[in-house]
Amino acid sequence: MTETNGKSLSVQEAAELLNKSKQFIRIGLQRGILPFGSAVKLSTKWTYYISPTRFYDYAGMR
Repeated sequence: MTETNGKSLSVQEAAELLNKSKQFIRIGLQRGILPFGSAVKLSTKWTYYISPTRFYDYAGMR
């Protein structure tokens, strides 16, 4: 399991841990389908936050 020290997981880390594509994670966060983070569109670029605690709970890794 990746140690995050309370910081956000990256989209890349989340995708690897769930064995899904980065696009799956991005779209799931943008649409509010994945319950472990959020996506915010700033101008034309999306920014993502993935809570390590909520992610590991969702993935059954705790």
